[in-house]
Amino acid sequence: MRLLIIGAGGHAQVVADILLLQQKAGLDIDPIGYLDDDPKLIDQFRLGLPILAPVNQIASYKDCAIIVGIGDNYVRRALYNLLMRDEVRAFVAAHPAATVASDVSIGEGTVIAAGVVVNTGSVIGQNVILNTACTIDHHNVISDHVHIAPGVNLGGGVQIGEASLIGVGATIMPQRCVGSNAIVGAGSVVVKNVADGTIVAGVPARMIGENSRD
Repeated sequence: MRLLIIGAGGHAQVVADILLLQQKAGLDIDPIGYLDDDPKLIDQFRLGLPILAPVNQIASYKDCAIIVGIGDNYVRRALYNLLMRDEVRAFVAAHPAATVASDVSIGEGTVIAAGVVVNTGSVIGQNVILNTACTIDHHNVISDHVHIAPGVNLGGGVQIGEASLIGVGATIMPQRCVGSNAIVGAGSVVVKNVADGTIVAGVPARMIGENSRD
């Protein structure tokens, strides 16, 4: 399967590294390069893969599946939904050094980085980022377009709503719910449910604002 990465920034290069390692491990995939809208980047290389064309040239690569390699949840969601309307296929990038239970459901377009642990009974949506060394304990539900940042720990039975960001090193206690479009600040400890569209931070986490992006 030929694969394209949408975007060519830092997160896209993490995705490229994962795909190259999956290929090296024997998976029958062929990462061919990136699509990026910065004209100055065209024909440059990142991790040995070329930046081929702007995103609007996706029709020239109809035989390719894609992964949206953009960290910002809202940009990533918008591009993913746009591409899916054109019936583009999405691929799951899972680092060989991640540990994922055999019964975990993983949606298309999701990225699972090195050191991630996802335990039994969990459901991971589409276009999600499970970033470096985060842990997703048993029976979690992670909705579409969520970013779980490096070093996050989610207890058992946690639910995370669509397009929410859980910041670096945060902890969500078991059986807690974080709503859609919410932001949990880095290093926070969430002991109570977090409402849709709110920003929380601290130990314990408290509301410090509202997220106006949607």
